[in-house]
Amino acid sequence: MRAVIQRVSRAAVTVGGAVVGRIGPGLLVLVGVGKDDTTADADYLVEKTLGLRIFRDEQGKMNLDVFQAGGSLLVVSQFTLYGDCRKGRRPSFDQAAEPEKARALYEYFVEQARRRGITVETGEFQAMMAVELVNDGPVTLLFDSRKLF
Repeated sequence: MRAVIQRVSRAAVTVGGAVVGRIGPGLLVLVGVGKDDTTADADYLVEKTLGLRIFRDEQGKMNLDVFQAGGSLLVVSQFTLYGDCRKGRRPSFDQAAEPEKARALYEYFVEQARRRGITVETGEFQAMMAVELVNDGPVTLLFDSRKLF
């Protein structure tokens, strides 16, 4: 699995003109599922995401995780994280999971984060979404459960 994690002061996702998820300070997490991914990959990404010490402490240093900072998550599915642009001009999505598997692991990721006590808002799986955010810092990090980067 892959994730793009952005520290935000606020973020929202809209589907068909209606807001389906909105957070204040916290993390916008764009999640992509690969065809070989399992729940172990999702567990790894949940732990990494929730344990990231990227929020400012009293001294202004990035030393707090999302729990300690009182933040929440907005988790949005994004199969394009598996887009391979190395050949030609059109991305290949051959390494992205089929929708049924992707949905199951995306929902598993969300549920595991919620079980750890964090407030989680979501987008709508397989919908055309408009995502708005104010990136705080900016702070943007990339994760891959296979540790490719």
